Amino acid sequence: MPLLLTDTDIDQLMTMTECVEVIEDSFRQVGNGQTWNRPRSRIRMPRGFHHLMAASVLGSEVFGLKTYTSFRSGVRFIVMLYDSNNGDLLAMVQGERLTQLRTGAVTSVATRYMARENSVTVGIIGTGNQGRTQLAGVCEARNIKRVKAFDRVEDSVRLFCEEMSAELDVEITPVESAEEAVKDSDIVITMTTSRTPVLLGDWLEDGQHINAAGSNHWIRQEVDDNVVRRANSIIVDSIEDAQVEAGDLLYPIERGRIQWSQIKELADVVVGHITTRTSPEDITLFESQGIAVSDIAAAAYVYGKAKEQGLGTELPMDS
Repeated sequence: MPLLLTDTDIDQLMTMTECVEVIEDSFRQVGNGQTWNRPRSRIRMPRGFHHLMAASVLGSEVFGLKTYTSFRSGVRFIVMLYDSNNGDLLAMVQGERLTQLRTGAVTSVATRYMARENSVTVGIIGTGNQGRTQLAGVCEARNIKRVKAFDRVEDSVRLFCEEMSAELDVEITPVESAEEAVKDSDIVITMTTSRTPVLLGDWLEDGQHINAAGSNHWIRQEVDDNVVRRANSIIVDSIEDAQVEAGDLLYPIERGRIQWSQIKELADVVVGHITTRTSPEDITLFESQGIAVSDIAAAAYVYGKAKEQGLGTELPMDS
């Protein structure tokens, strides 16, 4: 029978360290032609949206879809995982915690390949739940010593600094502005839902790596055109997805600042087809929209662990 796995189960079944390894393997499979990914589609409802993403990860012998709704009452996720050998339904996975972990893990993989190896400082703009796993992912990739955090909501950034300092054993301090978070930081993270840029290219310094992970809709733009113009290397998790919903890139491309031919995919970096940094002074930019391959790969991992450990709830239905 298929399993129902909740967010509580996910926390028991997968750490960030494990998730990073799963996600890196999934991008390796993308680079080796072992996956299929369908870009996100959105169905407008009278008072919200229904979102759909689908993928196969054949090296892991699974396929499936993530479906989620976003209404004023909140966002609700579910991942349906199937066996690619016989079509059996393996699991229904509550997707909020899974999404947080895999999003942070994708950023971790990008940071591992793109940031300078001696990076020790981080500036983060946006301290919500997704910001927490973004920082955790970066700390998996580099030996981070100091973090500066900014958010427009003072209570959010205060709690973030207190709790994440204890969780990661890293010095995290709040700052008064986004620009201050960026100054003297080796790695910069943006994780907001802003429709206007929160990171300006005029603030950037040689050698910085930027993870822009909040803009997954064409109406959102976390970084301005100058960030894109100054980047020596721009990587996305999927060009096909980015061409639909990467507001950070769509606007500067429309204005002729860059071309799609200058943008490469993370999978090509992971399998060694391209390198992202030719000099310590290079500025590198990773634009993440989130792809279904990552969700299905992560769901397959937690399903396997759940079967081993006897966790989850069996659903009274034929698979």
